[in-house]
Amino acid sequence: MTEADRLVRCAYADGITTLTLDSPHNRNALSRRLVMELGEGLAAAGEDRATRAVLLTHTGNTFCAGADLSEATAAESGPGELVRLLRKVLELPKPVVARVSGHVRAGGLGLLGACDIAVAGAGASFAFTEVRLGLAPALISMPLLPRLDARAAGRYYLTGERFDAAEAARIGLVTLAAEGSVEAALEPVLDGLRRGSPQGLAASKRLVTAEVLRAFDRDAQALADESARLFASPEAREGMTAFLERRDPAWAS
Repeated sequence: MTEADRLVRCAYADGITTLTLDSPHNRNALSRRLVMELGEGLAAAGEDRATRAVLLTHTGNTFCAGADLSEATAAESGPGELVRLLRKVLELPKPVVARVSGHVRAGGLGLLGACDIAVAGAGASFAFTEVRLGLAPALISMPLLPRLDARAAGRYYLTGERFDAAEAARIGLVTLAAEGSVEAALEPVLDGLRRGSPQGLAASKRLVTAEVLRAFDRDAQALADESARLFASPEAREGMTAFLERRDPAWAS
């Protein structure tokens, strides 16, 4: 497979390995192939002595749309694959920085939450859309709930409302909402990471991810089972079918 054929493109410059989600046909959804390629890219960056940090970004107007609903009913291993991907981000000995200039939905928010630092531009938008599909943000709660404002999590989990970058920063979903260009906001962040020692970065990251990883150790299996149960339910089948058919689900009023 050539680099042009990949759903996750990799580039290196000045101490930063950039992993770009490039699957525009499904809005960078977490298909089995994209999850596999992203895991491979993270592993390679983790072993690269020259890499100080990983920058996770995207093509198109969507950072990540969450689960690939065209695969959802057939992929029994889906919850386990997502847990493993999120753990890879959290356990990587290099900081992972998200650059978001588009939309983030559902499971894509879990990927964002697993990153150590996240910078969002003015065009970014966010929504926990699971509740509207007969699902719940089960697995992604592990990296998110330790970091989110509790009242905000209650509101946005339950309503599925869309919110902007400023609100995402206020509730702890992202580190910074860029007032100008995302690139300008990222410059001091990436410069600081380039100045960090490999040992210092790895040890510091372990401190800030410890609580989140404890949630994985405690809850991953139960939440994976709950996620699989919800995806297999009649309500979720109706919700996903309605979404793909661009209509309201049967329960909507």
